Order: sequence, then structure tokens, then C-alpha cells
Amino acid sequence: MAWLIYCTIFMSAVVPIWTTCGDLWELSCLLCSPISPGLEADLESKLFGQHIASRIILKAVSGFMSNENPKKPLVLSLHGWTGTGKNFVSELIAENIFKKGMDSKYVHVFTSELHFPHSSQSDTYKQWIKGNVSECGRSMFVFDGMDKMHPGLIDSIKPYLDYYDKLDGVSYRKAIFIFLSNAGGESIVDIALDFWKAGRSREEIELRDLETVLSLSVFNNKKSGLWHTSLIDKNLVDFFVPFLPLEYHHVVQCAMNEMKVRGHEPDLNVADEVARFHIDFPKREGIFAFKGCKTIQSKLDYYT
Repeated sequence: MAWLIYCTIFMSAVVPIWTTCGDLWELSCLLCSPISPGLEADLESKLFGQHIASRIILKAVSGFMSNENPKKPLVLSLHGWTGTGKNFVSELIAENIFKKGMDSKYVHVFTSELHFPHSSQSDTYKQWIKGNVSECGRSMFVFDGMDKMHPGLIDSIKPYLDYYDKLDGVSYRKAIFIFLSNAGGESIVDIALDFWKAGRSREEIELRDLETVLSLSVFNNKKSGLWHTSLIDKNLVDFFVPFLPLEYHHVVQCAMNEMKVRGHEPDLNVADEVARFHIDFPKREGIFAFKGCKTIQSKLDYYT
């Protein structure tokens, strides 16, 4: 009861700050509690095989959203093979911050090949970021396909990610920037494979086993949009979040969940067929799903 009274008083005290961000949840539990039960529940029940990513995302996002005066924007760089959950996690974060989730006008998705195929257009999205953050400080920006972006292009938005109170009268400190990339995926897979060969559980893999290797791999990858970027050099990326390659039972979970989402009774036999089709790496051992859960929907269309 005391918590409810505190929360009510706290909410009434801060709501006026958010009048320009009408699509935000009513500050929901992200600001009434040290963690977000909604985000935690989503990560536990919908994201499979990603114990490291789940833990980082929950603590980083919940902590950032509960901080009324962050020193800089939250910058997350998500790495791993396709189909491991990077885009999906971005959706979960948006759904737990904005009432309309990814459809919110405060959530902006940038796809490198579609929106900015030419490096000369960097000024375009600098103005785009500025305009949207001016409308709502809690804006969220997702940069998909960082590994396909022109090297050095992302450095043009460095000032917006730094420790500045304001730039041209606009504060960016409450914004969230999420970079999605396949770069570094091979390094993550190599470590996961080493654990498997040593007979160790993937749950034993910790962030410290991956973080340095991952950041160096991304920084030194000449084909990556983060190649020799000052965002890494100046430590502006708060977390490099590794997404592990998925195994058979994770793909089964994906298939079962997709059937449930479609309103069908989950069929383990169908999920088994779909999962067996996906497990294809390494070629001899067949431990991981090279495409993760990316093609689950189309495969279910075939098997159901």
C-alpha cells in the first residue's frame, strides 16, 4: 500500500514533464520500480537462448528509463547472426516504453541500404534526429544493418551520443540509440562453439567472455559501419550486446511460440520438423541454426 501511495505521488509529480510525449506509457512501471516487470516478462517468455542479452537489456533499459537526469543517451550495439533476436528485442523495448510500440511516431527505424545508401546524405539524418528529439526527448532510434553502412558515416551523429547538456538548444540525453549488426557474429559463434566442444553449457558463457573480442572485432572490421568509429574509440557505446547462435531446442521454442501467436494449438511434432530443418552449422556437427529463427514463419506456412 505504501508503495502504491508513493508511486501515485511520484507519478503526479513528474507527468507534466512528459506532456510533449503523449505516446509514452503513463510512465508505467519503468519509473515506478527499479526494473520493468513487463520488459522482464517479455524477455523471459519471448526471447529464446539469449541469457546474456536479456540480462543486459533489462538492466540497461530499466535503469536508463528510471533516471530522470541521464548524463548521455543510452547507446546499445546489438551483434550476432541473423535471426537471433536483435530486431525482436528492439520491438520489445519499444512496446514497453511507447503505447504504440514500433508504430509510435517517437520510434524511428533507419535501414542503411534503404534510407542512406550514399555517405553524402549524413546531414539528412542528423536533421532527422534533431527534429524528432526536439518533439520528444524520449525518442528511440534504431539503426539496422550497421554492417552494411559506409564506414565512418555513423560518426556524423557522434555529437548527439556524447555527454552534452544541449546541442543547438536541444537535449538528447533521454534518447535511446540502438545499433543492429551481424558484424562480430563469427566471433560470438566461435566462442559458443569452443564452450560446446569443451562440454560446457552455453549458460556458462558470460559477457566478459565476449565483450572485448566483440568490440575489437567490430572496430577492426573494414566492412562494418562501426569500423574505426569514434563512437567506440570514445566509449560512447554503453553496451555491446552479444546474441548467441541458436540451438535446436531454441528453434523449437520459436516455432511453438509462433503457433501460439497464430492462435493454433502448439504442435511439438511440427516444431521438431521445422527445427531439424534449421540446424545446419557447423556442417558436420549440426549444432547451430545459421539463420536462427528468421524463416520460422514461412516454414510453418509449409508444415501447417
